[in-house]
Amino acid sequence: MTMVGQCLCGGVTFEALDSPKWVGHCHCPSCRKATSAAFASYAGFEKSQVQLSGATLSQYKSSPGIVRSFCNKCGSPVSFEGEAWPSEIHLHVGLFETPEALIPTGHSYVKTRLSWVKLDDGLPQTHEFNS
Repeated sequence: MTMVGQCLCGGVTFEALDSPKWVGHCHCPSCRKATSAAFASYAGFEKSQVQLSGATLSQYKSSPGIVRSFCNKCGSPVSFEGEAWPSEIHLHVGLFETPEALIPTGHSYVKTRLSWVKLDDGLPQTHEFNS
């Protein structure tokens, strides 16, 4: 199953050559700030199965052991990589051509979710990372 995506301006593209290991929502403050949203939705893939490209692809070390990639032209967040998951890359679901094919299976870091976010979708919730 190959899935493709791109940033808002098309300057950064990616191809995931296999199915994701997981799909979920993160409610941590860092992901909220990185996406300017109430929570971030990611699909986690083995790094070896993802090809990222584009002259506008940049990286930002948002905290120790965490690297976030983004397009330096349009500002779209593209990926998250963390030392806790050394073989994985987490791609933002909204950038895929077919995001509806990536069905979330849980919510992570719900201990820091915004109080007005109501989680009534029946998905499992964890206080930390849910893979």
